[in-house]
Amino acid sequence: MQSGSKPSPKAEKRRFIAGAVCPKCGEMDRIVNYNRDQRNYRECVACGFRDEIRLQSFPRELSTRVSEQVQSEDTERPVRFIQPSKKP
Repeated sequence: MQSGSKPSPKAEKRRFIAGAVCPKCGEMDRIVNYNRDQRNYRECVACGFRDEIRLQSFPRELSTRVSEQVQSEDTERPVRFIQPSKKP
């Protein structure tokens, strides 16, 4: 191997996406998904359309008064019964 030459690219594993419709030609079940250079791509085998898929992680839940856990509700407090006063 010569210095500065890149190793031969590894054959990427292509998987068909069931039920996917091509945004360019409208054909169903012609989209394949594969990874190349740490990026995820989809490609239509019918018309050659190709684009990068950018996967996003799920956003964390926003903190609200409903989703916050209140510490004071966890403590136990004794209940005191008060007898009503009799009116003359």
